[in-house]
Amino acid sequence: MPCHPARARELLGRGRAVVSRQVPFTIRLKDRTRAESEVDGVQLRIDPGSKRTGIALTDEKKETDAHGAVFAVRRGLVTIELHHRGDQIHRCMQQRAGYRHRRRSTNCGYRARRSNNRSRTPGWLPPSLRHRVDTTLSQVTRLCRYAPVTEIHMELVSFDTHAMSAGRPLYGPEYTQGPLAGTTTRAHLRARWNSACAYCGATGVPLNIEHVRARSRGGSSRVSNLVVSCIPCNKAKGSRSIESFLADRPALLASILTQTQAPLRDAAAMNAIQGQLSEKVATLGRPLHLWPGHLTKANREAMGLDKTHTLDALAVGKLDHEVSDVIVRFPEQVLVVKATGRGSYARTTPDRFGFPRLRRTRAKMHFGYVTGDLVRATMPSGRWVGTWTGRISVRARGQHSLTTPRGRINVSHWNLRLLQRGDGYGYRLRPESTPSTSRKTG
Repeated sequence: MPCHPARARELLGRGRAVVSRQVPFTIRLKDRTRAESEVDGVQLRIDPGSKRTGIALTDEKKETDAHGAVFAVRRGLVTIELHHRGDQIHRCMQQRAGYRHRRRSTNCGYRARRSNNRSRTPGWLPPSLRHRVDTTLSQVTRLCRYAPVTEIHMELVSFDTHAMSAGRPLYGPEYTQGPLAGTTTRAHLRARWNSACAYCGATGVPLNIEHVRARSRGGSSRVSNLVVSCIPCNKAKGSRSIESFLADRPALLASILTQTQAPLRDAAAMNAIQGQLSEKVATLGRPLHLWPGHLTKANREAMGLDKTHTLDALAVGKLDHEVSDVIVRFPEQVLVVKATGRGSYARTTPDRFGFPRLRRTRAKMHFGYVTGDLVRATMPSGRWVGTWTGRISVRARGQHSLTTPRGRINVSHWNLRLLQRGDGYGYRLRPESTPSTSRKTG
């Protein structure tokens, strides 16, 4: 069971427990087994997101007020904010595709393109979306192994991207047909901009369809990201950002930005992974309860909590406000878990044009250490004398680079002691944004 830090220090000091893992800090009792113990169990609550996912371990108990009414009291024990790297994977895949395109265009003998109509296995997801499912499942599985999780509560939401594009609810034919029904994209844009260039206002000239946010910068081909522009303005803007291109014309910049809308990539990603994520979590052997997003929002607003993924995870599930169900506590410190990966398979380091410039070693372990390991360095002398704890980047010559709160230092492998192997994640603590609702905090 999760316990207070003072209780953990007491168990370690008396020799009744040993440290099982440094981050997240986990101890294991030595004097009895789980079969010989009586634990109440905890609930695991998940608030999935495209860039961040909130995870909370809670316990609920029934209490009785002065009038004899029974109500539920929910306490937050541990909160985790998981940072995904799906956007980084997407950029790396685009970069790799660019390298392959350059090799083909320069007749380097690279293999021909594969067809786009090749079949996919059932349940296939792109790597950037598969990563979100796998990392969330990995953290949930780890928490189920560390704590006696009796049930899992997860928020299940679906986004109506069509209505989000319009910015209002849509009904009837307007919903089924869309904004381009009965017309074309070019005709729609010409009518929207009065057959004039969106940048200089020129009329009576040929107009091109222009991406406000260039596709090379992650822009989409949605109608809200398109304008019409004359050929000189189209060439002058190129792939530059709209903010830099219209920096000297703030009024025009504000006018064009009001016509554009926020991209729906995150909403589309959540729609794609929600089903598979719930199926994977259901295989862990714990009862899974799915709750709508509006219930989480109602619970959070009723408790007066801020909008964060960890506090949303704490509010996932049913709270009957008519009988005064309440959230009395949440942890002041949030464990931030950032997916960093386990390195690269690339044999060379390319420059920005895709040409190889540095050759990478095939061995990832040097003198018993791998990049990402958590170590403790004892420096006997010099400027950095003392004991330092952090993660290292290994080097073949044995002088590893150690990350400390005061910066990076070079440490010989002779002065290092391994605390925890790197698992593809980085860990740090941050304070919760809202002050606690109770004097007792964990």
